[in-house]
Amino acid sequence: EVQLVESGGGMVQPGGSLRLSCAASGFTFSSYSMTWYRQAPGQEREAVAGITHLSNTHHADAVKGRFTISRDNAKNTLYLQMNSLKPEDTALYYCVRGWFDIRSAYWGQGTQVTVSS
Repeated sequence: EVQLVESGGGMVQPGGSLRLSCAASGFTFSSYSMTWYRQAPGQEREAVAGITHLSNTHHADAVKGRFTISRDNAKNTLYLQMNSLKPEDTALYYCVRGWFDIRSAYWGQGTQVTVSS
């Protein structure tokens, strides 16, 4: 059974940092691209960053230069380092199997990130 479990969310002040983690199990993690999505209240889900199985990455313009996606295949874990956080980054962040595939059947439960003073 495929499982994706996010952690690391929380409340932080503007300008602060957080690192999200996604622990993957039930499939060969190293063979798959992975993507972080987020959804703010009342808004549609949007892709944040993706990483291929070869660790090639793409970051959305809204987070480029502030967020960094990475992976540790030995630990079956996906990461999202978030720096210089802004209030508009407040959202539920999801780990998804696949390359920017919003139709993916495999989503984690999400971890909440709140940026507020």
